[in-house]
Amino acid sequence: MTIIDEVPVEEEILTKKFCCDLEKCKGACCTFYGEYGAPVLDEEVDIIKDCKPIAEKYLSKKSIDYIKKYGFVEGYPGNYSTVCIENKDCVFVYYERGIAFCALEKAYLNGEIKFRKPLSCHLFPIRIAYWNQGSLYFSEISECESALKKGKKENILLAESVKDALIRKYGESWYKNFVNYIKLKFNNFEKDI
Repeated sequence: MTIIDEVPVEEEILTKKFCCDLEKCKGACCTFYGEYGAPVLDEEVDIIKDCKPIAEKYLSKKSIDYIKKYGFVEGYPGNYSTVCIENKDCVFVYYERGIAFCALEKAYLNGEIKFRKPLSCHLFPIRIAYWNQGSLYFSEISECESALKKGKKENILLAESVKDALIRKYGESWYKNFVNYIKLKFNNFEKDI
C-alpha cells in the first residue's frame, strides 16, 4: 500500500494498464448480476432524486415503471446502492447498439444536469474501501478482461482511464501528486496531465 497525500492506494493501481472496451464488454459494469446495484454515497441520494426526472427521458418504459414501483436507491445511510431490475441492470441503464449506458451520465454529457453519475460508477474499476481507511483498490472482474488487453495494447494506465473521477473525488492537486509519484517510482506515465 502506498500513501498519496493521506490516501492509501493499492500498488496495483499504480501500474495497471486499463482502457474500457465497450464494444466487447457491452457496458457489463452497469448490468452485473447481483442483489445490489452500484454503491451510492449518502450525499448523492438527493442529487440523484433531483436529476432523475431529466434522466428518465433516456430510459425505457420498463425502467421508469420499475423506478415508480421500487425506487431508484435502496439501503440505509452509509450503505445505499442503486436498485437493479431483476438483480441485473441498474435502473438507470439504457441501451444503444446493444451496449449498456447510464441515463444520468447521458443527461450530464448533454449539459442537462450537473451530476455525472454515482462516484462508485465513475471510479470503476477502482473501488474505495471505506472499512480500510478509505483505501483505493483495483476490483478485477472477468468482464473487464478486454479493458485490460486494450489498456496494454494502447499503453493506457488505469490512472489515466479514471482521471476525471479521481479529480472529482480528491482534487486536481492530489491527482498531480499521484501522477508524479507514478512517474518517479515507475517512470511509467508518458502523457502530460
